[in-house]
Amino acid sequence: MGIYADIKEDFLNVYKNDPALSSKLDFLFNYPGVWAVAWYRIAHSLYRSNFKTLARVIMGLNQIFTNIDIHPGAVIGRRVFIDHGFGVVIGQTSIIEDDVIIYQGVTLGGVSLTHGKRHPTIKKGAVIGAGAKVLGNITIGEYAKIGANSVVVKAVPDNATAIGIPAHVIEKGRCKDPLMHNLLPDINKEMFEYLLKRVAVLEHILVEDNKELLEQDLQLENIYESFIRAMKN
Repeated sequence: MGIYADIKEDFLNVYKNDPALSSKLDFLFNYPGVWAVAWYRIAHSLYRSNFKTLARVIMGLNQIFTNIDIHPGAVIGRRVFIDHGFGVVIGQTSIIEDDVIIYQGVTLGGVSLTHGKRHPTIKKGAVIGAGAKVLGNITIGEYAKIGANSVVVKAVPDNATAIGIPAHVIEKGRCKDPLMHNLLPDINKEMFEYLLKRVAVLEHILVEDNKELLEQDLQLENIYESFIRAMKN
């Protein structure tokens, strides 16, 4: 497909990904992410043709108007949707495959000053939640989901969900609705609940030697070990 065909497909893709879109006027003024990708496609073509300064100028102006910073050297596939988009940063060697959704405040950044591939690869169908930071030459697998405000520094496998700082994979298997971030588990809450229950059991053990309480403590120990194993994956 050519540049303009890709841009047209990007525009049509908005209707698929945002039920809030109600009119062409709304589309014109309220979707900076779509316009940023459109200007990127023109700049990227110039960049590949060795008009790098002109490409950088175009994306510099684009950043002023959309508040989205995309390096023209990045590779962005078809139907990539940047929703709202303010504060999104996409580094030079980033690769974003088809049908990826990126929310506001996302950074696809590098952790090295060396030349070569130093930014993330986002595979087909992945969803990157608002405020997430994906750093380094790592791969986010197909249809993976990154929770909002997570900091990802390790690869995430296909069909997995990762959350936290640093992010850990908490679930494997493709989500039925990748946009439902409200259903992501709160691992900090679960850990605190475990600690409170564990302390209560130990207090009772100190008071009396109770076989039932000892069994409960053993069960909690098994839960704790499973939790630690999950965090190391």
